[in-house]
Amino acid sequence: MTDTTVTPIIDLPEQFEPQWGANAPRGGKSVLNRVLREGTRVPLFLGQTFINSLRDVGYDSTTSALCEHVDNAIQAGAKEIRVYFNQSGSKGNYNIDALVFDDGRGMSANVLQVAMAFGGSMFYDNREGIGRFGVGMKTAALSMGPAVEVYSWTEPGAIYTMTLDIQEISSKLSNLLELPEPQLLDTIPSNVARILTRPMAYPRNHADQYLLSESEDDLLDRMGKSGTIVFIPDCDRVTYKKSQTLADHAIKEMARIYRVQLSRGLRLYVNNRRVEAFDPTYWDMNARHTKISGLEENRSRLIRSWTDIQVPVSENSSVTAPVAVRLYMLPMDEWYDLPRKVLKNDLRVFDDHTVSFMRNNREVFSGTVTELSGRRHGDSAWMRIQIDFSGALDEAFGVAMNKQGVRPKKYALDVIRDQIKEEVSRIREKTAEFRKMKSAKGQGAKLTEAERRANDADVFQAKPLPSPAPTTDEERQALEANLRALAVGLKRDDETDEEAYERVARSRFITTFKHDEYWPFYHVDYQLGKVILTINTAHPFYMKLYDPIAKLGVGCDGVDESDDGELGEENVEGSEILVALQMLLFSLGRAQSQLAMGGGDDSRRELFDALRREWSQVLKTQLTTS
Repeated sequence: MTDTTVTPIIDLPEQFEPQWGANAPRGGKSVLNRVLREGTRVPLFLGQTFINSLRDVGYDSTTSALCEHVDNAIQAGAKEIRVYFNQSGSKGNYNIDALVFDDGRGMSANVLQVAMAFGGSMFYDNREGIGRFGVGMKTAALSMGPAVEVYSWTEPGAIYTMTLDIQEISSKLSNLLELPEPQLLDTIPSNVARILTRPMAYPRNHADQYLLSESEDDLLDRMGKSGTIVFIPDCDRVTYKKSQTLADHAIKEMARIYRVQLSRGLRLYVNNRRVEAFDPTYWDMNARHTKISGLEENRSRLIRSWTDIQVPVSENSSVTAPVAVRLYMLPMDEWYDLPRKVLKNDLRVFDDHTVSFMRNNREVFSGTVTELSGRRHGDSAWMRIQIDFSGALDEAFGVAMNKQGVRPKKYALDVIRDQIKEEVSRIREKTAEFRKMKSAKGQGAKLTEAERRANDADVFQAKPLPSPAPTTDEERQALEANLRALAVGLKRDDETDEEAYERVARSRFITTFKHDEYWPFYHVDYQLGKVILTINTAHPFYMKLYDPIAKLGVGCDGVDESDDGELGEENVEGSEILVALQMLLFSLGRAQSQLAMGGGDDSRRELFDALRREWSQVLKTQLTTS
């Protein structure tokens, strides 16, 4: 007998009506209304809205999201991994496709289908590897674009593919969403093949790019007997708009995050440019800092290592797991007086890498942890702490599902700090003593020769620059406070706050440096009676003119003194040329400051800014075009 019972339509009170936004998925609305009004069974996950929500999991950057795919590739035994940012379109309206290729073990059809399911993982809660939960590949890809295509093969010419498309899923009306069967292809689509076989828009010099294959005809052979491709077309949520910035950021971060794997032979490329390991502890002799020319010492000093600090896996637990801690001190004696460009841009000594947490040989955090290293200061810049732990301590160190950073529990930090605090204190004290000694020898709060000469000459200039002239104690106090604030922003890496203030307060001309690919080669500010000249170390002017001249002397500041305070005889010529170049820029900055202040409006300032940008671009083109 047929059941003719009809489920009644429920008339919902107004306060229980769904208040969905205009962009809510249409399919999700239909499912929810059916559940509320017809009493149909409620699914554990409302797939149409769930997958949309995962777009906002919250990765720190595009690089962090792509690291999920690199992690999966490493876990699949890949020896070669390639990351691509494919840029198309016109300036101001670029389109970015992201792609990750690896030659790992690949996935069969049923494994691929499991991998495309949320929570589907062949390694769920296995804490020995990098991944744990089976959601990273999907959430990372969808955080960047509305669709992701995955291609995987375990034998040549038999490529299985699946696609997750948010718009397609959002429009489905079914309560139960099922994944389709993977499709079998004998080759990859042409748009994907083009990315793998043609130079990227960046690096611009195609000679710097090492292609996976130079021909689509040879591509299948080069792809190997097994592997995986994750393709994210039409990325609408990326950290930067240009492939150049995306690639540079990925290279910088991945060089550090995967330094252990790179040092062990992993071949990782970003836009066809090979990534070299960067070790912020400067201990790994396979890392890129060892290739910097001119270093007499290219390795830090291991002060002490603790190989078996037992940390409870959770608070009040009797179960513990080992943590290894290594404490390093950078070679201050040999590096302290290196040119600023070498310290900041080549060695990156002053980047915030004091403490590094390594989970199963993959970095999950680098920065300052005051409980372990003390507050960030010049005395801690020359110290490094590396903490190695396994996935068994994920809860103790607060490792997030997406492996972005750590949130260590207090008890875990307490256990480690009790072991290392005395040695850390000794390093900070030794660093402070060394810096004081350098300051006593005249290195701290010292004007460059160009700054000194420009100051001396300023009294003879025909048109004086206006300067603050406080007449009351209140005005003098306000000026001092403003100068101290300015000095903090202009502080050199080897100065204390007080030394920076003394230098800024007694100089009308100040030189500082900035590394920015998009800045003109110089910039001038006039603040509190100071002509502040900023030189861009990323511009070809610096690399092809300023720095080579500096190296004829000994450094960016034009100061090369022996113990008696005299310039070394062999460096006089180079130092004098550098001083002349600095004073040329100071005179330009002074004249620009004076003219820009005349007239009482912004038109002159805008004119000079436009001239500076255009001049800088013309100079860049001339210096880089062969």
